[in-house]
Amino acid sequence: MDLYRNFAELSGIEREDIDFCISAVKRDGSRTVIVAPHGGAIEPGTSEVAKEVAKNDLSLAIFEGKKPKGNKRLHITSTNFDEPRCVELVQESDTVVAIHGEGSDELSVFLGGRDDELCVHLKAVLERYGYAVKTHGNPDLHGLNEVNICNRGRHGAGVQIELSSGLRQTFFQSLTTKGRKKPTDELKKFAAAVRDGLHAS
Repeated sequence: MDLYRNFAELSGIEREDIDFCISAVKRDGSRTVIVAPHGGAIEPGTSEVAKEVAKNDLSLAIFEGKKPKGNKRLHITSTNFDEPRCVELVQESDTVVAIHGEGSDELSVFLGGRDDELCVHLKAVLERYGYAVKTHGNPDLHGLNEVNICNRGRHGAGVQIELSSGLRQTFFQSLTTKGRKKPTDELKKFAAAVRDGLHAS
């Protein structure tokens, strides 16, 4: 259960640029936005994955927890996530890919969202790169609600990528703040796979 029901509640108590920060970068010519609504230390590694996928040509929207500890309190579930700068960027985009962190130790990518066609393309490419791609056993992580941040782009259908904790750990020296500053080649490989999947669609 989230502590805050929406961004207005959160921002009334937590301090921007101290407890959390927001990046909303619209890239010229990009019709795709990569979103990490639970970045920083909320779901560790998701900000870094989103940035690596977006590179310098795809738009990027990130909400990051920056507290020394207790960042889980900053989690706003995807159906309630309404930070205005991120939402505006999502609503201006044709394709939305949201990056999340799932808690299991297995090495898995869980795909969801309402964009069935893009999910099929991404699954095929990710498997070609050697990743185990699944549908999560928890229906709450399927990303099918129309108000989920991944489905709030122009077409009302996007993709939700849940990365297991075990897989995210392979992307960095560790998932601590310090460890995430030392990415491995696995991060670049995964981001390349996602980008290939987006281009294949």
